[in-house]
Amino acid sequence: MKPLTNKEEEVMKILWSIKKGFVKDILAAYQGGEEQPHYNTLSTMVRNLEEKGYVNHNAYGKTHEYFPLISKESYRAVYMDKAISDFFSDSYSRLVSQFAQEEKISVSELKEIIKLIEKNK
Repeated sequence: MKPLTNKEEEVMKILWSIKKGFVKDILAAYQGGEEQPHYNTLSTMVRNLEEKGYVNHNAYGKTHEYFPLISKESYRAVYMDKAISDFFSDSYSRLVSQFAQEEKISVSELKEIIKLIEKNK
């Protein structure tokens, strides 16, 4: 799976949310922090996503309705695996330790994670 730029990822989040849509629909749902991209710029981003294999389209004359080919869950799994590999040497315990050190996860949340792990054994 080819990596996405931040702007492409934002477009994918919109497509996952709306399920399918024309460029104008994606533009209407866009909340990209800054200002909305120009219609042509967004259209180019969506076509790039199609070339990368993330979206496909149904053609209605010259108009295309786009839809995701990759689920949000599948993308998240690949994204997380890459981040854990790149930053935590493939160690989930290092990831959790980092969150604990930065106080982004509480003791009660850690206990809940342990319960979930034990339940799924």
